[in-house]
Amino acid sequence: MDSAKILVADDDREIAGAIEKLLVREGYEVVKAYNGMEALDALVSNQVQLIILDIMMPKLDGLSTMMKIRDSKNIPIILLSAKSEDSDKILGLSMGADDYVTKPFNPQELVARVRSQLRRYLQLGDKDSASSQSKLIIGGLCLDAEKAELTVDGEPVKLTAKEFKILEFLMRNAGCVFSAEQIYERVWQETAYSVENTVMVHIRRIREKIEINPKEPKYLKVVWGIGYKIEKIF
Repeated sequence: MDSAKILVADDDREIAGAIEKLLVREGYEVVKAYNGMEALDALVSNQVQLIILDIMMPKLDGLSTMMKIRDSKNIPIILLSAKSEDSDKILGLSMGADDYVTKPFNPQELVARVRSQLRRYLQLGDKDSASSQSKLIIGGLCLDAEKAELTVDGEPVKLTAKEFKILEFLMRNAGCVFSAEQIYERVWQETAYSVENTVMVHIRRIREKIEINPKEPKYLKVVWGIGYKIEKIF
């Protein structure tokens, strides 16, 4: 585990350098980036097992960077932030972070959190492998991305192409909350502008097809004032 490669993304070069020294001393290999775009580029050319991501970065902030990473990867992400309010932590965790560390941080605490996340990730295995990503199962929902098929409690359910993409995106990020704009940009691949009604209609149709009682959904939930999520059900 100590040979794991870690991506550290922080626009403060002194902090990035300090974290690098800390992790190298613990036996980890470190790749550095100084903004969100550099972080995404680093992931293309490096196979990393964990990401430490500062929220406030130029070009692409940490939360936006994390959302793009979560489109295709389940690598553990620890967010760094100068903000210590609970609302900021909740937002970061609900959007897909695995942990949240407030600056200034205790070096040994950061190392302990890194070890904990790596242990959990490596014990569960690489969730980015094709075999684990092609079929998504949550409760009675079984979505086969390769065959573009969905079954609910063993029964086949027909979805439109957009409905399937929305459901796949939410299932891949189960437990994470996404705004209508975020869902639209990832599924339609266009800039979101006044898209709440468009997304809401698709969400309602998906609910009607996958829920026993769409008015009291088991899977596809609304988080009022924030967006939508697929509930984690095992």
